[in-house]
Amino acid sequence: MTTDTVTTPSPKKLWLAAIKPPMYSVAIIPIILGTAIAYQETGRFSLPIFATFILSAILILAWLNLSNDVFDADTGIDVNKAHSIVNLTGNKSLIFWLSNLFLLLGIAGIFAISYGRGDWMLLELIALCCFLGYTYQGPPFRLGYQGLGEIICFFTFGPLAIAAAYYSQVGAFSLSSLAASIIIGITTSIILFCSHFHQVADDLKAGKKSPIARLGTLKGSRVLTVVTVLVYVLTVVFVLLQVYPPLTLLIFLSLPFAWQLVNHVNQNHDQPQLVSNCKFIAVNLHFFSGILFSLGYFLASRS
Repeated sequence: MTTDTVTTPSPKKLWLAAIKPPMYSVAIIPIILGTAIAYQETGRFSLPIFATFILSAILILAWLNLSNDVFDADTGIDVNKAHSIVNLTGNKSLIFWLSNLFLLLGIAGIFAISYGRGDWMLLELIALCCFLGYTYQGPPFRLGYQGLGEIICFFTFGPLAIAAAYYSQVGAFSLSSLAASIIIGITTSIILFCSHFHQVADDLKAGKKSPIARLGTLKGSRVLTVVTVLVYVLTVVFVLLQVYPPLTLLIFLSLPFAWQLVNHVNQNHDQPQLVSNCKFIAVNLHFFSGILFSLGYFLASRS
């Protein structure tokens, strides 16, 4: 007879997993890219606006993460999630109001930028982002439970966030930034897509029809491979069409992270304990590909 030994993570590790510091790159990268494109196209850059926007985006994402834990606690889907911040604190009401405080502080920063510019379009864009973010898990929508989370993620952290970052610097919109947002939208959605592989059983039990719950882990791993390759294919295509500056091909330096992600998921897609960390590999891919892509625009402005 053998006895399985289950290693319980330390409280420190559980809190780090709950707070999810690496995930905040999702808030930062769109602002960096939108700002880099604005600088490349117009030469304009305001450090106070950039810094305020970054801080506001982090606060708004903190609201999104905390409120999602609260809404998931309502459905019972996180009953086995040790690193749920609601489960860690045992105080759902506190987390709910703390999340709302972060939202108000984040919106206050966006309000300050809009007030300073005398233009409320930025505030309207971010309000739309927040609304879409709420529909992901918030009642009565809970669109994430219908498998629509990746679509919401794509538009919120891709076209809308990058257009907002560009607009904050220039006070106008850009077709180039819209085209560039496709790449960041995809890599952000990949993170959410990867977060489902290890929790199919819990998703199905709670009635959550995530893409992996619908497809199964094997087909899901194949979809992940195709979508990850698509990031690099689209970059080449848009460079050849002269939509992206040639220096955005620097994104290919992130290929090791893409390979690590695809290989890891293909090998372990049906083993929850082993595949559970794939979303953090996806975060690395998102961060480094986003930084390199943004650097391509910045360097193009200097050439």
